[in-house]
Amino acid sequence: MPEEEIVKIAEGESLKKERETKSREETIAGIAYIFGSYNNTIVHITDLAGNTISRISGGMVTKHSRLKANPTTAMFAAKRAAEMAKEAGINALYVRVRGKTASPGIGPGAHAAVKTLGKEGFKILGVLDAERIPRGGPKKKGGKRGRRV
Repeated sequence: MPEEEIVKIAEGESLKKERETKSREETIAGIAYIFGSYNNTIVHITDLAGNTISRISGGMVTKHSRLKANPTTAMFAAKRAAEMAKEAGINALYVRVRGKTASPGIGPGAHAAVKTLGKEGFKILGVLDAERIPRGGPKKKGGKRGRRV
């Protein structure tokens, strides 16, 4: 009798150890660069070293030029990029969102792309606004007194 109990206890402990290892999956992180302008949305996923895993734009998803920056099109672009990233073994993402330089904000598709990546099962580790800010730039044409009308 005591031997049987010992065997049962040992089997139960090994099952608990297997469950613990399955629940603690190794997080393999990547970086998702989302460029959202008012003309297009581009989702570019790389590993942490910077090697490209997938790059999908709104123009690759739709045939209508006017719909490239649409949130629905951005959602499908993010889904397609997420499938390729999952095949590569990535399950967590750092997200960098960027719009066109000196534009009033990011395009309408960027928010939809970030939400879709979260819904696809990726653990979002952080979202960073990588907007470029113009600091002066080249001299405007028109001379010292400006353009005279």
